[in-house]
Amino acid sequence: MSNQINAVQTVLEEFFMFDMENNCWFHKRCDETIAAYQAKAERNREVGKLGGRPKSNPDANQEETQVVSKHNPNQEPITTNHKLKRENATSVACPPDVLQQIWDDWVALRKSKKAPITQTVLNGAIAEAKILGWPLEKFLAEWCSRGSQGLKAEWIVKPNPADKVRLTVATSNEPDPALEKIKADEKTTRPPTPEERAIFDSYRRKA
Repeated sequence: MSNQINAVQTVLEEFFMFDMENNCWFHKRCDETIAAYQAKAERNREVGKLGGRPKSNPDANQEETQVVSKHNPNQEPITTNHKLKRENATSVACPPDVLQQIWDDWVALRKSKKAPITQTVLNGAIAEAKILGWPLEKFLAEWCSRGSQGLKAEWIVKPNPADKVRLTVATSNEPDPALEKIKADEKTTRPPTPEERAIFDSYRRKA
């Protein structure tokens, strides 16, 4: 019995990978084959509910071109639709330390800029956030608030010139009424005479 257990353990370590999060062993190729079979079975069930297999569609058949693995010709054929599903499944997912709402906003921003959403771009954002000492979530939130296609740490530490607000002056060339009144008062005033100064001094002494 111990030999059998050791043999199983050897096979697991040689051909499978251990998922620490879900506490289980998995094999990528096996998972893909099972997913392809389940998708086909589900499609067959749907076709059965509609009364049988639909009529042949040349365009659909072309899209459903079957690809057989060279390494295992007995493996169930994988269609191009399955390949598309596999590509979508491997797209960049929301990191665990980022709120889903902030991630969705960032993804929407990237799509509006027609910019790719790849692991390389995300790794760059993580690196820039580390330069600032920020968590990734704060960096992506700042990115969304700016609405820019890209964001660098240096743009936050030292603002990007394009982000500076330019001060403008009034378009009107009319003079300021308050300033004109001050100028007019200066022209009509004069220093006090010696007699007036003596009167002021006497009032000051009485006070």
